[in-house]
Amino acid sequence: MAAPDGFVEADNAEAIISRIEHKSRKIESLLKQSKPVEALKTALEGSPPNTRDERCKSANWIVVHRAIMAIKDLDALFSSLDPEYYDILMKYLYRGLSTGDRPTCDQCLRIHERLTERAGLGCILRSLADTMNTV
Repeated sequence: MAAPDGFVEADNAEAIISRIEHKSRKIESLLKQSKPVEALKTALEGSPPNTRDERCKSANWIVVHRAIMAIKDLDALFSSLDPEYYDILMKYLYRGLSTGDRPTCDQCLRIHERLTERAGLGCILRSLADTMNTV
């Protein structure tokens, strides 16, 4: 059941976690098939979860993080990633930077640079200004 502000109430958090777990299995399968770009697209679909429940947001971050860290070829990423994913990807890159984990930060900065070249400064502004759809 959605709350008046459009967010899913906490009693539905288990259903959201279940969907995230299903998505995680699909992503692992794609990564085993050496399809990291498809894995990232799958991870970004339906993100962020429509809830304020931090367990859901953390579970989804783990899935997105796994896909982000598997990306090696940025040309392949940006040649096939639809622009509709740019803003949400930027949000997750900032979440990654906030971890302080060196390998995560390095990867997020690599992708951030290319994403900014591709999507422009508006992408940064939209991701920082959107306080409703937090990741």
